[in-house]
Amino acid sequence: MSVSPAAKKKKDQAANKKIIKLDATGAYYKDLNRKIRALAQEGARKFEINNVYGQRYLGTNLWGVEDREKISIRVYGTPGSDMGAFMDGPTLEVFGNVQDATGNTMNCGRIIVHGSAGDVLGYGMRGGEIFIRGNVGYRVGIHMKEYKDKIPTIVVGGTMQDFFGEYMAGGRIIVLNKFFDDNPPLRLSYFIGTGMHGGSIFVRGDVEAHQIGAEVGISEPTDKEWKEIEKYVAKYCTIFGLEKKQVKLLKREKFWRLSAKSKRPYGTMYAY
Repeated sequence: MSVSPAAKKKKDQAANKKIIKLDATGAYYKDLNRKIRALAQEGARKFEINNVYGQRYLGTNLWGVEDREKISIRVYGTPGSDMGAFMDGPTLEVFGNVQDATGNTMNCGRIIVHGSAGDVLGYGMRGGEIFIRGNVGYRVGIHMKEYKDKIPTIVVGGTMQDFFGEYMAGGRIIVLNKFFDDNPPLRLSYFIGTGMHGGSIFVRGDVEAHQIGAEVGISEPTDKEWKEIEKYVAKYCTIFGLEKKQVKLLKREKFWRLSAKSKRPYGTMYAY
């Protein structure tokens, strides 16, 4: 029996309002992800997953699900590596820390982390947004890329470790360094942008020449870039309830732009 458009719309609206609560205690990650996919195919759009402890690939098994950009998944606990890998549309919000390779090759959607992130965050990311309230590990943003108006963006509230933005080919990363009131140099971070040949990194606070890769130049943000910084700082503050700190985070003289000096930094190393 066919379903009328009005009946389908009513069913979809009910599904969008209902929150599906799942308990991940002891669950094997493949079983958990398959269950989320099956429920999403049946029309569920809001999920709350509790007691997550190391389950991998959350949010990655939703390709082909209708209206997947309306899917939101709230995660309580510590998800495993590759959360949101190849993600294409949904919103993942984690109330805790995340492990390595979160947002691996992410195409679109949004990841929000109310904590810190491990290494290789946003590896090969080609679209969407990632907001990290705290700090991030090593090699974040490696091989990020962009195409036309598809510009992946990562906003980091704290600080980063070495090889940040390594081999970056596109996209934007904004580092707010907000936990240091006196804005000291990012002394723990070295080799920033090594091999970088596209995209931009915006850092709040001083960055010294010995911290960046030889392929990277330092300049002030342009007016157009500053508007993007303002937009994403506002989003970050709204997401994490930090509106009172927004003005402080937007002192223009404290932001620097790191960008590639060349689109082919290793061109002279090859024989033709």
